[in-house]
Amino acid sequence: MEFLQILPPTLAGLNLASLTLLLAGFLAIRSGNRERHRQLMLANLGLAAGFLVIYLTQVALAGHERFPGEGGLRIFFVVLLTSHTILAVSLVGLVPRTLYLALKARFADHRRIARITFAIWLYVSVTGVVVYLMLHHLPLGTTPA
Repeated sequence: MEFLQILPPTLAGLNLASLTLLLAGFLAIRSGNRERHRQLMLANLGLAAGFLVIYLTQVALAGHERFPGEGGLRIFFVVLLTSHTILAVSLVGLVPRTLYLALKARFADHRRIARITFAIWLYVSVTGVVVYLMLHHLPLGTTPA
């Protein structure tokens, strides 16, 4: 398998891993285990940094793939991808702010913004996997351009 061919499934796997860490971190904090929550969220932050490096590498080397579907399926894909992209970009500001508030022990403020950050990050993780599946595994009879 060629280097550029392993990047999309790697990115999807990182999205799935991020989803898992988010849910585990949520469960940890809900059960009162702050230390486990902290560890999981810092691991997820590292994962996100790795994702960003790999994603930017893929875009620099291969550009963006065009969705091969048509009609309503294409419209759905474009809407999904647009919402995914806008919300992913919002995380660039939300995640550091959420982390900063936690590190400063401003837990009431952290909790308030973390609810928003969590929901967006969850959506971005799930839709990242869906975008990958739609681009690479829908049997549309054509290959992405």
